[in-house]
Amino acid sequence: MPNSRRGFLSTCATGAAVAAVPYFHWTQRTLADETKAKNDRVALGLIGSGDIANANIGAAKDWIDIVAIADVDANRAAGFNAKHAGGKAAVFEDYRKVLERKDVDVIHVATPDHWHTKPVVEAMLAGKDVYCEKPLTLTIDEGKLIRKVQKETGRIVQVGTQQRSAFKLFVTAMALVAEGRLGRIKRVQAAIGPASSSPVIPVAAVPAGLNWDRWQGQVPATDFRFLQGPATKDKDGKEKLPRPNTNCHYEFRWWYEYSGGKLTDWGAHHVDIATWALMLNGQTAGPTAIGGTAKHPVAFKDGMPVERDRYNTATEFHFTVDFPGGTQMVIRHDTDNGVLIEGEKGRIFVSRGKLSGEPVEALKDDPLPEGALAKVYKNLPMEHDERKGHWANFLYCAKNQKEPISDVHSHMRMLNICHLAGISARLGRSLKWDDAAEQIVGDDQANAMLSRPVRKGYEIET
Repeated sequence: MPNSRRGFLSTCATGAAVAAVPYFHWTQRTLADETKAKNDRVALGLIGSGDIANANIGAAKDWIDIVAIADVDANRAAGFNAKHAGGKAAVFEDYRKVLERKDVDVIHVATPDHWHTKPVVEAMLAGKDVYCEKPLTLTIDEGKLIRKVQKETGRIVQVGTQQRSAFKLFVTAMALVAEGRLGRIKRVQAAIGPASSSPVIPVAAVPAGLNWDRWQGQVPATDFRFLQGPATKDKDGKEKLPRPNTNCHYEFRWWYEYSGGKLTDWGAHHVDIATWALMLNGQTAGPTAIGGTAKHPVAFKDGMPVERDRYNTATEFHFTVDFPGGTQMVIRHDTDNGVLIEGEKGRIFVSRGKLSGEPVEALKDDPLPEGALAKVYKNLPMEHDERKGHWANFLYCAKNQKEPISDVHSHMRMLNICHLAGISARLGRSLKWDDAAEQIVGDDQANAMLSRPVRKGYEIET
């Protein structure tokens, strides 16, 4: 990356700041205001221009210029270009055209889940650093490939689990764990809420401007489906349409063909925090077994849905994950959304809205030491806003070739758990896991689900 475009990332302001969480102090580094100068901005190539791209680019707009956009939906690409690039970005249907550009410094992959691994791997091989939305992969074996290529290329890859940059809540919770305020952790619980179901969704005409075949990518080709619900009225009496039922765009996450459902959607956030806590507590070994129950809206055979005309991912679930030493993780849908961490000395609950528990209250008389948050955040610069801060973390690490706060290796440690929960849910049985070999023990059918066949023409180019 040209130094003129990355220069802002090495310019940081250092000063004392009192965080908004009560009873502790921390010396915080943030990106200085003068780094917003035009010649310090980073040229970004975007792959996927939907809802999450809008949120992320809105957070990163102080530091980046969008020079190229790739999307198989021409209407989305045009709208995004007008809104975020003043219509000046080059627009392509094929993302590989973005990777080829010499004026692109970093890549943002904001596609549906089944389109994450291929562009991430190929971006690294093209010499680009990448910010990829979560979950990083569709399968466990895809994660092995991404980790391998990252080690070989040394490229910086940040995963969009922005809770890792929420220092007022999640990072503070991790500092409490790291400082021993909970003692040895016995149990962590990730509550991620139930998932959506749908009525039968009829086959529909593919919208103009959408390359449906390419949108499907590596998965077997199927019909486009769409069902618009009736309009409702808001508090001001204005009519509004609900999200449609479809197998495209946002609703892809409720189809196993393209996603892991709620288990990899919200699971990629809260299971990540639960796994981070275990690792800070010394639980470096991965799980040994997973089992539980799951409810699906359709029937399954051999781990795949029999009916293909409605949402098919698990709507309800309760899984227990066993770790060496007797520690357990619970993943469930039926209690307050957030992460409960239970240790020998106490327990805390953390979510996007609160951080509570006796160890939190005890901070009034016994605050965390100076630098406690910085330590768990890898001593990297931090912004107050979590999404903005996550981008600042990525761009700083790309400039300085440092491991970001949500690196691919820690991400896949937790995402393997989410994927195993999904395999267990689809097969309806418990699984034993050999973490060193990354294989399911004694179950050939389950092991075959660590990867998926790739449709011809969509193989990863290595």
